[in-house]
Amino acid sequence: MPTQFLVLTADKPVADATLATAADALGLAGAEWRRLAPMGADLPLDAPLDAGRLAGLGAELGVDLNCVPAAGRAKKLLIADMDSTMIPVECIDELADYAGVKPQVAEITERAMQGELDFEGAIHARVALLEGLPVAALQTCYDERVTLNPGAAVLVKTMAARGARTALVSGGFTFFTERVAAAAGFALNRANRLEVEGDRLTGKVGLPVLGRQAKLDTLREICGNGGFTPDAVIAVGDGANDLSMVEAAGLGVAYRAKPALADAADVRLDRSDLTALLMLQGIVQADWVAG
Repeated sequence: MPTQFLVLTADKPVADATLATAADALGLAGAEWRRLAPMGADLPLDAPLDAGRLAGLGAELGVDLNCVPAAGRAKKLLIADMDSTMIPVECIDELADYAGVKPQVAEITERAMQGELDFEGAIHARVALLEGLPVAALQTCYDERVTLNPGAAVLVKTMAARGARTALVSGGFTFFTERVAAAAGFALNRANRLEVEGDRLTGKVGLPVLGRQAKLDTLREICGNGGFTPDAVIAVGDGANDLSMVEAAGLGVAYRAKPALADAADVRLDRSDLTALLMLQGIVQADWVAG
């Protein structure tokens, strides 16, 4: 029985020749890939391969190559970040654009996601710059700027259909997580609350702030309620705020992530869409649920 699977994924169909080239380059010539979907395949292994070597070869071929353990491959909980993970934008940066302060806010966001700033201090500083923004701008921002990333709804709905729990946990704001969770199919969503007075933002965020520790706490809470351990969790994010939950999960995924997270995650996805999380678990496209 294999102890590992080598999983090759991309955001577009992968040619058979690319699979053969990857196997040859890794000293696995003649190995039989199993097609998971047009954009991915896996290969059983007796031992994991060097992650640095896989990353370099993946960059050459325009794919992602990752090793995952064979044991417990299918997970019981999907826990995901929202901004720049399930959706392509940072909502607070987009809100700041409506307030005319996007450059200032985006700079703080970037430094916080790189792990250079304390998250709680960073969110207070950014929200303060939104003081006086009309509440109506939140809906306008959602309508004009927020979409699901490719594969997000398929990922969440497939996990749910298989009986897994699904949670969207964000250092962003409940106004957006509620809507994104509904669009993607998440059962649970948690985030921060923007304080409002009349029809304007006050520039303050409700306490306590949901940040890195709260994401980990949510993972542990759901595991406890479900009677399983973090080994049965797949967690995905893109920034330093996601580090604790990604490290705790049985399979921690860095999705187009900052180095602070990518260097610590079990799996790095730079060239795949979010259906890659299904392929990492060995779930074939015939079993996916349409988004």
